[in-house]
Amino acid sequence: MALKEFNDLADFRIADVEALLALATRLQRQPEPQALAGKVLALLFLSPSLRTLSSFQAAMVRLGGGSFVISPEMSIHGLETRSGIVMDGAAAEHMREGVPVIASYGDAVGIRVFANRSSLADDLADKEYNAMRALVKKPLINMESAIQHPCQSLADWKTMDELAIPRRGGKFVLSWAWHPKALPLAVPSATLHMAAMRGMDVTVVRPAGFELPPAVMDKARQAATLSGGSVRETSDRREALEGAHVIYAKEWSSTRHYGDRVADAKLREELQDWRVDDPWFATTRPDCRFMHCLPVRRGVAVTDRVLDGPRSVVIHEAENRMWGQMAVLYQMMGPGA
Repeated sequence: MALKEFNDLADFRIADVEALLALATRLQRQPEPQALAGKVLALLFLSPSLRTLSSFQAAMVRLGGGSFVISPEMSIHGLETRSGIVMDGAAAEHMREGVPVIASYGDAVGIRVFANRSSLADDLADKEYNAMRALVKKPLINMESAIQHPCQSLADWKTMDELAIPRRGGKFVLSWAWHPKALPLAVPSATLHMAAMRGMDVTVVRPAGFELPPAVMDKARQAATLSGGSVRETSDRREALEGAHVIYAKEWSSTRHYGDRVADAKLREELQDWRVDDPWFATTRPDCRFMHCLPVRRGVAVTDRVLDGPRSVVIHEAENRMWGQMAVLYQMMGPGA
C-alpha cells in the first residue's frame, strides 16, 4: 500500500489500518535501518510538541533517513496564515511562500497546527490545516490539526491490540477530564472514530455543555456501522464506566460556548470532580486500562495513583507513536512506496 497522504483514519479501510499496524510490528521486531537511506522528512510545527516531534525524528533515524524541523519558536519570525493581509506586523513569512519552500527540501512533509478555537465550523472543516495542505505537492502527514490526530489514533489502536483488548464487545469509554483551559477537539474526535472503527462499543461521557459536535458523532457512528461496533454519548459517569475495558481520558473545550473563554471557564468551574481517580474503576472490568494521549496535568485531569498505577498504559501509547509512524513513513518513502 503506497501512501500519498496520512490525514484521517476514515480515509482507509479497516484492512488498510491493520496492514499498517502489522508493518509497524514487523519494523519493531525486524529493523530495516537503511529503508529510508537518503530520504528527508520536513517537519513544520506551528504548535508545541514533545512526542510528535521526537517520535518522528527517532522514526526517521531508525529507518536510515533524516529530518529537519521548522517552527516559529526555533527558526522563523512568525508564519502568517491569513489571506489578503498587509504584513506589517510580527510575522516575516507568509505560508504561501514558506510552506512550499519547506516542502521542496523534503521527500515528505509533516504539518502540525492547532485549532484557533474561535469558530467551531472552521475548526470542524480544518480550515487552517487545509489551507496549508493545498500548498504541498509532496506526500503529507497530519501531525495534529484542529480536528484530526491520525498518528495518535494509530498508536492507540496498536496499543490495544498488544494488550489484547477486544474489538467486538470491547467497551471503550472516552471521558472528558477537567482542565483549567479550553483545549482542542482533535484528540477526542480522532480517538472516538478510531475506537468505533476498531469495532468497539464506545461511550462518550462528559458533563452537560461538553457534548461532541454532531458531525463528529455521526462520523463515528458510520464507522461503527461498518465495523460492528456502537457509539453513544451520556453525562451519566457511573453508568458509562460499568464494565469498561478502557477509560481514555481527554480534556476538551465546551462546544456550547466554543470560542467564548469566559463562558467556558464558568461552565467548568464546578467540574473538578471529573478528575480520573481510583474510584472511577470500581465498576469497570478488573483489567480495565487507563489511556491518555499526553501531555497530562497530574492532579488536575488525573491523579498520580492512576498514572503511576498498573492500569496506566500512557508510556506504552507514547512509544507506539514511533512504531506506527515508522510504518507510515515506510509506506510513503521506502520500499512500500
